[in-house]
Amino acid sequence: MSRPLPMLAATLGLALLWLPPSAVSDRANAETACCTGRFALSAAPRQGALIRGRVPAGTTRLTLDGAPVAIAADGQFILGFGRDFGPAATLSAYGPDGQAVTETLSVAPTRWRVEALSTVRRIPVPSAEFEARRAGELAAIAAARKARPGAEGWRQAFAWPARGRISGAFGSQRIYAGEPGAPHNGVDVAAPAGAPVTAPADGVVILAAPAPFTLEGLLILVDHGMGLESAFLHLSRIDVRTGDRVRQGQAIGAVGATGRASGPHLHWGLRWNDVRIDPQQVAGPMR
Repeated sequence: MSRPLPMLAATLGLALLWLPPSAVSDRANAETACCTGRFALSAAPRQGALIRGRVPAGTTRLTLDGAPVAIAADGQFILGFGRDFGPAATLSAYGPDGQAVTETLSVAPTRWRVEALSTVRRIPVPSAEFEARRAGELAAIAAARKARPGAEGWRQAFAWPARGRISGAFGSQRIYAGEPGAPHNGVDVAAPAGAPVTAPADGVVILAAPAPFTLEGLLILVDHGMGLESAFLHLSRIDVRTGDRVRQGQAIGAVGATGRASGPHLHWGLRWNDVRIDPQQVAGPMR
């Protein structure tokens, strides 16, 4: 049950508007950021986006549409919105007495590129050898993602891990003779084989594939903390090991065309918990 705002503020001590480090800190400009009334967020929620915020003082638990959201010791949190997230989300902060501060957030749509190929059929995935290998690869990825090494890179403004032409956008999709293909779950950066791949933010390597996977090729997974994780696919070389702590800008590998790739490029994927989000919206324009 929601309480009147003055009572909620007195009970939980509603936090001031939080802005990322790159934003200005004066009050007048802060008021131009998205503020829903009871919660303060760094930006308006949008399909594919990652946004940041701070819980009201005294909050012991936070949920988004009923699912738990991690809260840092200083009260900060992050939220990710998938490609097909609906038009609204419910954000709830619970105090020590179990009472909730609840707000319905509007989630803006993003126009994803959808291409219809009426005369082209989907290429079937080879089943025998592929399926035999794939089960073990997926198990290794799932096991790695259970790690929670306490990284703090989620607090940083993310940088691009490679430089080059964007050859594949997150969320794009092809319809093959009426049959929808899977939406692209990362961003592709076309670059020469051997070009450096760097960490977009601080983190811990939770998987450095010892051999190429069937789809991903040479693969690195980096945990940035708070459920935020980067995946780097199709590498020609891996320069880190599982368990290594990496700093933003540190070289971790090199661009390649291993796995299922038509040419040298880096596929960079970002996940928040089980939600795939758009790296371009997180890193911003490539400069």
